[in-house]
Amino acid sequence: MARMNDEEAEALDKYYTENTIMPVKGKPGLFAERKTQMFAVDALSAQYFMAKAAAEHKTPMEIISEMVRERIAASA
Repeated sequence: MARMNDEEAEALDKYYTENTIMPVKGKPGLFAERKTQMFAVDALSAQYFMAKAAAEHKTPMEIISEMVRERIAASA
């Protein structure tokens, strides 16, 4: 494996120094934000949500949200 020369190393150092994404203090990142929305379902439920989402041109999360809102409205 070839080693990089000083010029290449300096160019990479400059690139990563200028292009590193730093988190904003007090604001959660994308993955931390999505972690609260992730949960596991069984294979049959996953297939159902994926098929229904594809048929309605929505995301599985939108389908689940609609179902939950319908259940909440029905029980109120």
